Amino acid sequence: MRALSSAWPPDQEKVALGSVISSAGKILIVEDEFLVALQLEDILADGGHAVVGTVPDMASLGSLGDVPDVALVDLNLRDGLTGPAIAHDLSGRYGARVIYVTANPGQIDTPAATAIGVVQKPFTRQAILAAISYALAGCPDSARPLELEPLRQQTA
Repeated sequence: MRALSSAWPPDQEKVALGSVISSAGKILIVEDEFLVALQLEDILADGGHAVVGTVPDMASLGSLGDVPDVALVDLNLRDGLTGPAIAHDLSGRYGARVIYVTANPGQIDTPAATAIGVVQKPFTRQAILAAISYALAGCPDSARPLELEPLRQQTA
């Protein structure tokens, strides 16, 4: 009888642990400004997510060790306006959802196929975590956060 009571409630512990794990994501930060990247890392860690790397330029993309679920992508990086090309690469190679984090959304010419929106700089903790949660939930129309701006539609 004692062994049964000490294991109680086993199902609740598994459910609670499973819900924490399932809400966590593997996030890649594409940002060249050290303090901004550090701020994003802190926000993501506090939100229970794993940062799989920080990429400040196109050359650093080759050292990526883990496949990201979501990439937070700035546009203007250490080597110029290479964020859009990195977003396309991550989308095509890994199918990672892309969230552009930029003060210049007009510089997104053709969004990556898996891009879901833009969080404007300066950003808030809430804006980043809401956008990540939305991406990890599969981008349900009814749950799109206000802080995640839709991508500009391309005209033919």
